Amino acid sequence: MKISLITPAKKQSKGGNRTTALRWARMLRQAGHRVRIDVDYGGEAVDLMIAIHAWRSADAILRYRERFPNGPLVVGLGGTDVNTYLSSHPETTLRSMEMADALICLHDRMGEALPAALRRKLHVVRQSALPLPGPRRPAQRYFDVCVIGHLRAEKDPFRTALAARRLPPASRLRVTHLGSAHTPAYASQAAAEMAVNPRYRWLGEVPGWRVRRELAKTRAMVISSTQEGGANVVSEAIVADVPVIASDIAGNVGLLGREHPGIYPLGDEAALARLLDRAEMEPGFLETLERFGRRLKPLFRPAHEQAALERIVNLAGKCPRSG
Repeated sequence: MKISLITPAKKQSKGGNRTTALRWARMLRQAGHRVRIDVDYGGEAVDLMIAIHAWRSADAILRYRERFPNGPLVVGLGGTDVNTYLSSHPETTLRSMEMADALICLHDRMGEALPAALRRKLHVVRQSALPLPGPRRPAQRYFDVCVIGHLRAEKDPFRTALAARRLPPASRLRVTHLGSAHTPAYASQAAAEMAVNPRYRWLGEVPGWRVRRELAKTRAMVISSTQEGGANVVSEAIVADVPVIASDIAGNVGLLGREHPGIYPLGDEAALARLLDRAEMEPGFLETLERFGRRLKPLFRPAHEQAALERIVNLAGKCPRSG
């Protein structure tokens, strides 16, 4: 099939939407489809459209549906679609979802936020990751914990640093934070935190190989976000056999499962500090986190993501609208 893949993220973007678009395009091309990635739809004839983000791609979705009323359409839902725009711009966001023949989400709990009528066409496609090139070798001098995410409000970026302040003086825990600051104010806040908190270091934006090197030597990864659509960094940590500690938002619990022992209440650095202390001081607890990750690992392999994506595309392509 000739597929138009629309993403609101431009070519130079390193954000999740662009990363997802590139990965999906590669997988669909491997399956024999012809895929073109664009930030908007120009009216060209295609066999199927995949639009990432219901609200941000709403204009492209509408133009495609007006041009091809019966054309197959798949919409990939972003975390902000259900966490933000479903409330702030419901008419536009719901219109995109209702026009779609299939909806894709990235974790198991996104359907809980959707109207019941839309859940029947919702499919889960977990983002995959590649294994590390070699065995993990955690540092011995420190008990390293990493935070991988940009400094912006949705990430609650300094929660792990604040939790680290609460640990006892004997703790060897060190927080390494990788990710760019979205505003100068966040950069200043990170610098100020490093000045008063010897357990925190912010390295800024780094290339992918540096992220993977950090995963190879860290003892655990913390994702403290206030909202997520299904963060790829969770997939990367699980595939790398890195224990995960996460805030109790739907986007994290929907990937890790309700029984995951590394979940803490959103914004509660005291609870997060207790988990970090257990991870450092109780080898059995860290092993439990690793064991939970190993159970989930097969779900985040590229073959699993590709098979799920192909199934949805083939289903949508074979079942055009009746008008």
